[in-house]
Amino acid sequence: MANNYFEFKQFRIDQDGSAMKVGTDGVLLGAWADISKANRILDIGTGTGLIAIMMAQRTDSKTKIDAVEIELTSYQQAVNNFANCPWTCQLNAFHLSFQEFCQSTNQKYDAIVSNPPYFLNGLKAKGESRTQARHADHLPFEELLKGSLELLTESGVLSVILPVEEGEYFERMARLTGFFLKRKFSVLPNPGKPVKRYLMEFSVQKCESQFSDLIVENGQRHVYSPAYIALTKDFYLKF
Repeated sequence: MANNYFEFKQFRIDQDGSAMKVGTDGVLLGAWADISKANRILDIGTGTGLIAIMMAQRTDSKTKIDAVEIELTSYQQAVNNFANCPWTCQLNAFHLSFQEFCQSTNQKYDAIVSNPPYFLNGLKAKGESRTQARHADHLPFEELLKGSLELLTESGVLSVILPVEEGEYFERMARLTGFFLKRKFSVLPNPGKPVKRYLMEFSVQKCESQFSDLIVENGQRHVYSPAYIALTKDFYLKF
């Protein structure tokens, strides 16, 4: 059973009311996404609010982060976590679907981040809230991409993390939508193991693509690679 909370160096995530708990995917994306030039950031499907709070920790107080969450209990959890973190004034949560959010806002964003629902087929997870969190029925990739393209500034970027098969499909859809692949990191659990996730950054503007690998563990359980430690050390207590 997952803990009801997860403690980071500068903040705590309560997660007893959210369908999806704190995991490696969210932490990786929150640490990896390029927000160096962002004044306004959008987190799509914020869940507990983890990635949005990581964005706030990594930016100055002038940067504003909006977070969208369709599932009510997760939204309420995110609101609570925002209120209890050191950067509450930077954070704003919206309880509605991404499609509804796109229709209701004129705001433009320099960076959009999403750890999106990715189960395109297969069995549904038990419970409606967990189903919403994990399956792409409520937010198909095509709608996520189209909406993101409309909301991004001319120099904006979209960053996501996905499993391999879904990531390859998302990359194809992004190209068809009008995005350009800027960065792609292949995440491997340890050397010699197959790629488990893709961290991908897409640009509105034409650009050269950069590719790299990120190895999590150095072949032994809980012996982490220098690259993984460097990426996440500002957040995890164990580093």
